[in-house]
Amino acid sequence: MQIRWMVVCCLLGAGSLAAVAQAGDTASGPPAGTIITPAVALDWQLTIIENEMMGAVKAMPADKFDFAPSQAIFVPGQKTEFATVRTFAQQATHVAQANYFFYSSVSGLKPDVDMEGLPKLTKKDDVVAALAGSFAFAHKAIASLTPANAFEVIKTPEPFIATRATLASFGVSHAFDHYGQMVEYLRMNGIVPPASAK
Repeated sequence: MQIRWMVVCCLLGAGSLAAVAQAGDTASGPPAGTIITPAVALDWQLTIIENEMMGAVKAMPADKFDFAPSQAIFVPGQKTEFATVRTFAQQATHVAQANYFFYSSVSGLKPDVDMEGLPKLTKKDDVVAALAGSFAFAHKAIASLTPANAFEVIKTPEPFIATRATLASFGVSHAFDHYGQMVEYLRMNGIVPPASAK
């Protein structure tokens, strides 16, 4: 019975990859009604945020990686609090660190980087490389999802029930949250985010 199930999963995976290959770019995707694997579906979502976030990080000038919003950008007298706001570099390294955390939980893979060192990165080239590496790790982790394990409940320190697929999806939504903040940082510096310039 297990062999039959494995053959079915392999056939579904091969069919999904064939459908993706025939569909061309990820913007159009396979035709409606096509069944794809959890790995393919979630990898598409990850690719979207990866492209947008990497574009944003590369667009910010190196001398602005220490930028964070401050009282100076608001109307005088307006009450605001910015003591704990992350810099642009810290936004990106936070996402990198979170990617390793979420996707190692999804797959059981161990991060091949110094997790504690990520938040200390400040130079543009280092931050860009760290973020790109975290997305590569996330893609590898998502590739481990199958129809058989995608909705298996996994242990997580978060106070919610998580399956491999829902945690992978949460990783994507977490990155989008920080991407939205990074877009504002770009605009505060007069830079149009690459995804908005298309």
